[in-house]
Amino acid sequence: MTARAVVVDGPGRHRLVTAPAPVPGPGEVRVTVHAAGICGSDRELYDGNRPAEYVRYPVVPGHEWSGTVDAVGAGVDDTLVGRRTVAEGFRNCQVCARCRVGETSLCGAGYEETGFTLPGAFADRLVVPARLLHPLNRDVDLTAAALLEPAAVSAAAVLTAAPRPGERAAVVGAGTLGLLAVQLLAASSPAELLVVDPRERPARQALAMGATRHCAPGQTPALHGRYDLVLETAGAPGTARESCLLARRGGRVVLTGIPGPPAHGIDPAALVTGALTVSGVFGAPSAAWTYAVQAFHAGVLRPAPLITHRLPLESFPEAVGLVGSGDPDVGKVLLLP
Repeated sequence: MTARAVVVDGPGRHRLVTAPAPVPGPGEVRVTVHAAGICGSDRELYDGNRPAEYVRYPVVPGHEWSGTVDAVGAGVDDTLVGRRTVAEGFRNCQVCARCRVGETSLCGAGYEETGFTLPGAFADRLVVPARLLHPLNRDVDLTAAALLEPAAVSAAAVLTAAPRPGERAAVVGAGTLGLLAVQLLAASSPAELLVVDPRERPARQALAMGATRHCAPGQTPALHGRYDLVLETAGAPGTARESCLLARRGGRVVLTGIPGPPAHGIDPAALVTGALTVSGVFGAPSAAWTYAVQAFHAGVLRPAPLITHRLPLESFPEAVGLVGSGDPDVGKVLLLP
């Protein structure tokens, strides 16, 4: 059996290869990939802008994916064969201090992640540890399930923010993470759910997904100090600072975006006098994955409307070009092996 894969040899250099399909080892499963999403970090990998400690060339990218188990290695329950699934990307060690308290995305054993340092899902088949699987119901939309990786990051942010019914909430940025966060926050029955984004299409989507109001970044000063919790998902140079300004005194701010330089600093005096709680989210621990999958099964998370482009594996150059192109009509781009 052979399988195709997109191999990125270095910045701006890739090739489509056909080789023997990977074989799962002890404790591993092989998955037939159904769909794989492309996100900004994949574009960074291809452009050579991802920090060196978070990539290892040559590599098969693809950390957002869904598929079906087609083979298992020694020691793995063979009833998993035929099961639809997604899986965590961080290869946590399970024994370090961070893993033992549940912070598996902060594993202290060294960074390893599917699609960045280890072969990912821009391929026909993928091998991952069985312990990282999150099996799905048999009737799920497997294409939509490819967005469960970013959904897990949004879920981690929402769990950190700990929304309570009747609070005022805001989401800064209406990309994939932001729109998924809107859906999860809407389920907490907020008194108000604001989305801040300059683009019309994502704003309309946010309102359809549970947001109660929208504004462009230039319209936010009138809303400063209003919100109990603010989730930042845009990663633009000024959005962390703006998120803190939107929060009320004693409010909570959760940052998920990673801005490039020059990022505008957050005023430490404002943090202290405002008694703000500011948290960062990097990736998603296992608990956030479980929350995202449960919300997906329950219909609380509806990722399918975020997908705007579906392309074959051979169209990787076109697909990666769409991501980060600035085209307001580009949402989530999927490769369908």
